[in-house]
Amino acid sequence: MTEYGIHASHEQIPPAELLAAVVAAERAGFDAAMCSDHFSPWSRRQGESAFAWSWLGAALQATNLSFGVVNAPGQRYHPAIIAQAIGTLGAMYPGRFWAALGSGEYSNEHITGEPWPRKEVREARLLESVEVIRGLLAGEEVTRDGLIKVDRARLWTRPETPPALIGAAVSTKTAAWCARWADGLVTVNAPEDHLRAMISQYRDAGGRGPICLQVHLSWAPTQHEAEAIAHDQWRSNIFQPPVCWDLETVEHFDVVSENVTVEQVGKVVNISADLEEHIEKLRGYAALGFDRIYLHHVGQDLIPFVEAFGSKVLPALR
Repeated sequence: MTEYGIHASHEQIPPAELLAAVVAAERAGFDAAMCSDHFSPWSRRQGESAFAWSWLGAALQATNLSFGVVNAPGQRYHPAIIAQAIGTLGAMYPGRFWAALGSGEYSNEHITGEPWPRKEVREARLLESVEVIRGLLAGEEVTRDGLIKVDRARLWTRPETPPALIGAAVSTKTAAWCARWADGLVTVNAPEDHLRAMISQYRDAGGRGPICLQVHLSWAPTQHEAEAIAHDQWRSNIFQPPVCWDLETVEHFDVVSENVTVEQVGKVVNISADLEEHIEKLRGYAALGFDRIYLHHVGQDLIPFVEAFGSKVLPALR
């Protein structure tokens, strides 16, 4: 049975409002939640970017949902600190927390003042970070002198069972690469043939664990409202890699997205005022074999979405 969760976007919604939304989502019947972990939004119109790790402790305490976070260790975050954060949440909320690890985006990482490495170097750095995090969560004393430097680190607070480290991927090549080290896979909505290939590449390469999907959608009582919400909030998020990886600032994203149309946004966001249309899309994703599907309404007011999908969409999917 596919689980249906809510995605909490820190780049769009103040943290107190976001916490109220996930509490409402649990009451409405959502099974789980996941959130982003960025230093800046992709547009001034989005206008937020709270610290995910502070918020996660509150969210796990305020609900009984499982929670995941998408994180990029290696530049903005030292992996030993991420291991400590994962270990603490895992110890406090056993079995309810996971982390998806990716190679990052320059818009978040440039704040360190360090150069932005090539993609292959970022992947090698991520793999070293994963090894550090796994070693620390296993109780080892870790020292490394590679792309990641660690000196005699040890975690003194650890959960009995380490939380899952899931691979974040948008390409089939990265999905197959994640199978080497990850406890599962998370990706974003795309055409069904691409999603089918993502699953196949991950499983064929020996990938284990759950396969998760984050679905960007926009719903409102009228089609015009749904389109306006998506165009206002998500037109800076339509760009494929390497553009989305390598742009530096909010201003850059706003400039390159200035002339993006609603039709272009509709290629990456499921935009519809018709709940039946959303139900059919989600059924299609579940049929591909996704174990968990996290719904991201790209608007800034989540409560109407939570109420509508809780009362009409989730019951139809179960």
